[in-house]
Amino acid sequence: MNHVRWLVLVAAMLLAACATPHARRTDVLFWDQPQREAAFRTMETHYASNVVRHGVAHPLPPGVPVRPRFVDGSTLDAYMAAHHVAGIMVVQDGRVRLERYGLGATPDTRWTSFSVAKSFTSTLVGAALRDGFIHSLDDKVTRYIPELAAGAYRDVTVRQLLTMTSGVRWNEDYVDPRSDVAMMYEGSRQPGVPLLVSYMAVLPREFVPGERWVYKTGETDLIGILVARASGKTLAAYLSEKVWKPYGMASDALWLKDEIDGTEAGGSGVSATLADYARLGQFLLDGGIANGRPVLADGWIADATHKHADIGVPGRGYGYQWWTYDNGAFAGIGIFGQLLYVDPSRHLVIVQMAAWPVATNDEQARARTAFVQAVIAGLVR
Repeated sequence: MNHVRWLVLVAAMLLAACATPHARRTDVLFWDQPQREAAFRTMETHYASNVVRHGVAHPLPPGVPVRPRFVDGSTLDAYMAAHHVAGIMVVQDGRVRLERYGLGATPDTRWTSFSVAKSFTSTLVGAALRDGFIHSLDDKVTRYIPELAAGAYRDVTVRQLLTMTSGVRWNEDYVDPRSDVAMMYEGSRQPGVPLLVSYMAVLPREFVPGERWVYKTGETDLIGILVARASGKTLAAYLSEKVWKPYGMASDALWLKDEIDGTEAGGSGVSATLADYARLGQFLLDGGIANGRPVLADGWIADATHKHADIGVPGRGYGYQWWTYDNGAFAGIGIFGQLLYVDPSRHLVIVQMAAWPVATNDEQARARTAFVQAVIAGLVR
């Protein structure tokens, strides 16, 4: 009887596993609009994830309301509707001056970050440097990921990964199902080697390391693996320990991972609430201090958020997984409209969660920039 029960239990478990498979992580690039608007708030139901535990909430009290002043006379409601915006928050001097939701989102909604997660991963590099888990940014990547020693990454440094100047060939075309960004989680698995590492290990070199900037999500995933190995902790656990709990994020966050090898997606995998994204920006404005103690390596924020690489756009550049502006502002930017914008000179944080109808294009990007400019114009009124 016990044997029969065991067989029934195993059969039930196998049936359940087959009935609820997780999607490929890159399928998200090809969802339609209703899928995006529904799933960007429930990514954990589509993909495996780790929980980032929160602490006692860092207060974000209300401030004087700000009304964005669009150059074309448009309104915030019109902007949000036209660009499928799920949430907007403006924090200045630690006070919430604007908070608005759309697409059925609420303050409790956890929305996916896409590449804003790159800036989270960069911040953990700063923590790992302070903790001594990473010796130097000039270390070879292979010190931490030796599986890359035989390929194009053999001479690449941690700093070159952070600035995306490895020189390794990469295609980040979000509409091409055969691009590297769409295929990086495909292929055969090797025992004990993360699938992403296997993919990156065979990519060819295109430029001399440090010579040219090319945007590569796969390299931020490598940074995430590097941090996890160096610290001996998952990215979710390390983020919780260093920032989420001590600084006082109000809600748990999620970090997507490979359901087989457990590797978290350092380049695109965080889901958090609107206010907690804003708190991360405020954490940086506060100098990376949590519970009265520095979390990041000395000088990390200034170093990470200034221009290290030329991206070919006047007035802008790329730092350590942050987009930089010549006026001193910096931003984490994700496809489909995600934004974490920080302007130290104005003590300002602007967050946007969205579900654009395309991953990215010039029209949508210009509209997002116009929104940021409208907020700034409203501040000085």
